Amino acid sequence: MSADDILLEAEMAMEKSVDFMVHEFAAVRTGKASPALVENVDVQAYGSAMKLKQLALITTPEPRLLVVQPFDAGTVRDIEKALNESRIGITPSVDGKIIRLPVPELSEERRKDLVRSLGKMAEEARVRVRANRRAALDEAKKLKASGGLTEDGMRDTESEVQKLTDRFVKSIDDHLARKEAEIMKV
Repeated sequence: MSADDILLEAEMAMEKSVDFMVHEFAAVRTGKASPALVENVDVQAYGSAMKLKQLALITTPEPRLLVVQPFDAGTVRDIEKALNESRIGITPSVDGKIIRLPVPELSEERRKDLVRSLGKMAEEARVRVRANRRAALDEAKKLKASGGLTEDGMRDTESEVQKLTDRFVKSIDDHLARKEAEIMKV
């Protein structure tokens, strides 16, 4: 493994950490309906756990309403149960073969709670990025110990890994600021 391989691996791992956080952010309610709020809810159907998006069509006919139309009418109760047990905080109402999810207006207190939970998600992502940095530096030290990297090469690699870390931490902070602004907007 070369220094370039170490940097490439670190960059890919850090990118995955940020992507995971962005995906988690999509599931946080902002007061308007979005299929991302429920598409990854786990539903126990057909004897196994499946994502809601695999079992139903999720649409937003109105800005404050989600409509879930199961592909198989037999899964309506399973989907309703999964939505009730999920942490989205929206009570589903079943209307025959269709499940409606009215998205309520967010109170000021609920907005602040959401911002706090976003902060925790962002901090978890920062911790993952820093863990990726540590792993990359450990790999570089192993490479140096085996004679595959000079002292100058080690310093350059450390510098590049730190630049990557700074770039991805800034990306996390930018995503967090945008999502906070979206939630706090009335």
